[in-house]
Amino acid sequence: MSAAEARPGTRLDVWLWAARFFKTRSLAKQAIEGGKVEVGGATVAKASKLVHEGDLLVVRRGEERFELRVLGLSEARGPAGVARTLYAETDEGRARREAEAAQRRDERAGYQPPESRPNKKARRLIRALGDIDAL
Repeated sequence: MSAAEARPGTRLDVWLWAARFFKTRSLAKQAIEGGKVEVGGATVAKASKLVHEGDLLVVRRGEERFELRVLGLSEARGPAGVARTLYAETDEGRARREAEAAQRRDERAGYQPPESRPNKKARRLIRALGDIDAL
C-alpha cells in the first residue's frame, strides 16, 4: 500500500455537500461531472474522487468561483458553523471573487425595473419596436 492510498479521504461529492457548497449530493455530482470542480488544478470527472486534507479545490457555482484548501473531512452534513471549519478560502480567491461581485453589482446599478406592468399603449409600442416594418 502506497502513502497516497494510506491517507484518509472522503468522496468529493460527499465533501462538497457536507461543506454546504451544494444543497444535495446529486447537485454536487452534477457539478463535478459538468466540469465545475477542480482538484489540484485538474478537472475532476468522477464524483467518487477522494479528497484529502490539504488539497486545493476550485468550485464554480453560478457566477461565483471559490478557491479552497481542505482543512477537514466530513461525511455528514452539519451546521453551517461546522461546515466552515472544513475549508479555508485562499486570500487571492476571496479578493478575486469579491471584486467580480462588486463589478456585477456596479453593472446592475443602472438598471431600474418598471414600476408596474405595461398598459395597452405601452404594449402596442413594445410590439411595434419588435417589428420595425410596423412603424
